[in-house]
Amino acid sequence: MRRDHDSLLGLYTIGIAMLFLVGFFLLVVFGAQSYRNTVAVRNDNMESRAVLSYLSTTIRGYDSEGAVHAEDTEYGQMLVVADGESGYGLKIYCYEGDLIEEYASLTAPLSPGHAQKIGRSGRFDVKIQDHLVRVDTDAGHVLVKLRSR
Repeated sequence: MRRDHDSLLGLYTIGIAMLFLVGFFLLVVFGAQSYRNTVAVRNDNMESRAVLSYLSTTIRGYDSEGAVHAEDTEYGQMLVVADGESGYGLKIYCYEGDLIEEYASLTAPLSPGHAQKIGRSGRFDVKIQDHLVRVDTDAGHVLVKLRSR
């Protein structure tokens, strides 16, 4: 009889140990998934803020009389920021789901293949009205007051 009792106690102990191991494994798996999701959301937020900050800084950095204007192109709206009186400047627009910029002659045709990717965005709308530039992207919108106009 003692042998049956020891056998049941051993099975009970192994069962409890397995229960703790399964619980620990599930805790690790769900913790890792939670961490991965948190990092993905943080990276998306950082990319959104970086795109909006970049647009704001670019507009403010090149703000001079007549330097900032919007144009309609075959790719949609484009923000043009002239680099002084050199005839060159930044052209910022959307192309195939990416927000891109190219530094080129202001009279040169657009060349998306040679442009630099700023970030992901399927939408890019520019409105300039009363010394205020509003740029709307998938990341949000940014408002910049022009000092030069």
